[in-house]
Amino acid sequence: MSDVQQKVALDAVAGGLDEYWSQRVVGSANGNLFKVAKGIGSTNWHSHDDQDETFVLLHGRLTVQLRSGDVHLEPGDLFVVPRGVEHCPVADEEARFLLVGPEITSTAAGGKPDWSRQQA
Repeated sequence: MSDVQQKVALDAVAGGLDEYWSQRVVGSANGNLFKVAKGIGSTNWHSHDDQDETFVLLHGRLTVQLRSGDVHLEPGDLFVVPRGVEHCPVADEEARFLLVGPEITSTAAGGKPDWSRQQA
């Protein structure tokens, strides 16, 4: 087995996902997972008590609703939701993004809506 990593076309991998608001691990480094996802509509309001959630927007527009106000992201923008902060990502049209963190969060506890389990 080779220790050499292959490059990853983040936007293409995210665009090929079968479900909205699901994550696919595309790499790992220094205890963090690099995960791509795509979303449309919104997740449920939620927080992560065990980790920060880092978004890097690849395609489209994404609004991260916070109780203190909305943060609007465009391609190339990075935003970190601190652990324990309640948030709700929203995309009017398909948005693709990279998430960085120590765990997978595409679960009901991570805000994944029930409808997103259908094919995208």
